[in-house]
Amino acid sequence: MTRVRDIAPLVAAAALAVGAVVAARTAGCDDPGHYEVRSWGYELVGGCIAPGDIVVPNPAPAPKPTAPTFARD
Repeated sequence: MTRVRDIAPLVAAAALAVGAVVAARTAGCDDPGHYEVRSWGYELVGGCIAPGDIVVPNPAPAPKPTAPTFARD
């Protein structure tokens, strides 16, 4: 029973690694793309991501600061 407890994490890690490799190889993207340096930063050129694939929500507005109130004695 002790050997099973010792080997189980290794078997689970190996199965996850094999699953990751299989998922990456069968992703269906022939052109992984590359990054190019632009004047404003980096830009992904090529690849399987279209401009509308990743949607980033607008950030919530920050609350306005209030004046501190001091207690009077």
